[in-house]
Amino acid sequence: MVKKNLKGLTLQELEEFMATLGEPAYRARQVFKWIYKGVTQFDSMTDLPKSLIKILNDKACISMIKIYKKFESALDKTVKYVFLLEDGNMVEGVKMEYSFGVSACVSSQVGCRMGCAFCASTIGGMVRNLSGGEMADEVLAIEKDTGKKVSRVVIMGSGEPLLNYDELIRFLSLLNSPLAFNISFRRITVSTCGIVPEIIRLADEGIPVTLAVSLHAPDDVLRNRLMPVNRIYPILQLLDACKYYIIKTRRRITFEYALISQVNDTQECARKLSMLLKGLLCHVNLIPLNPIREKGFEKSKPDRVAAFEKILSSSGISTTVRREMGADIEAACGQLRRSILDEVKE
Repeated sequence: MVKKNLKGLTLQELEEFMATLGEPAYRARQVFKWIYKGVTQFDSMTDLPKSLIKILNDKACISMIKIYKKFESALDKTVKYVFLLEDGNMVEGVKMEYSFGVSACVSSQVGCRMGCAFCASTIGGMVRNLSGGEMADEVLAIEKDTGKKVSRVVIMGSGEPLLNYDELIRFLSLLNSPLAFNISFRRITVSTCGIVPEIIRLADEGIPVTLAVSLHAPDDVLRNRLMPVNRIYPILQLLDACKYYIIKTRRRITFEYALISQVNDTQECARKLSMLLKGLLCHVNLIPLNPIREKGFEKSKPDRVAAFEKILSSSGISTTVRREMGADIEAACGQLRRSILDEVKE
């Protein structure tokens, strides 16, 4: 008999499962709370009767990912984790510490199929989606390893979250649940390379997460070259979806822009980007490119980064240059990858 995996179930789904066992709803709430305290053995759930524990051991299980290896930055308190999934696949996640608390960057897919020209996550393609429970497990593993509560989550690891939509929504509900992680939606960021229909769908959910859109170019010609998704959802169509998201959620959009030397970091690009975003409720996050050895692109020099930022700011567009964290352990933006098994065994 295949046992029912309880990790990743919503509270309502867990209540329905408990009802099939003839148990009241409050038993589901007890089990639910234990799961998101990181408990994986029913015998350790001290407020459950022994009779129920026996039934759960026979009919259910609680899955768990493992930390295969971790890399600690010598520059800051950033830690990159290589997580081993139960089927043998691996993904990466990152713990970052700020003055306001601990943030977790989690992956939503094993690999990525989007093919962005400057990103490591897409090397080797995509294997499969992660379940909501596996994404939750990334956070639980980080909390257990550090002994610290994660207060913010960014879904910016490997994969395109909006192409794993249903499990993403499941994960968001677990993060927000007072009986699980109890993290405000406003402290959760979902990253996307611009899947227009799903941006609209997410807007209609009424979940006020921060949407981070990977833009990386001010026009279709350049974005087509850097991001194949733009050939399906060009910039103006993407911006229309972003405007809809802003209206529905009343939340500011963040545009991620990786500055690549002599590619998209010119003053002309900055002026085009200023015109494109003028009047939009948004923030631009400039990211000096984190180089990927297979790609051949180079990071913009500091003077070009400063000139780019100055043009945007002088045009009234809220702009910051992202602080680099974990670049020495390839934990920075765009550096998480799927093809890591041989590397971590070295």
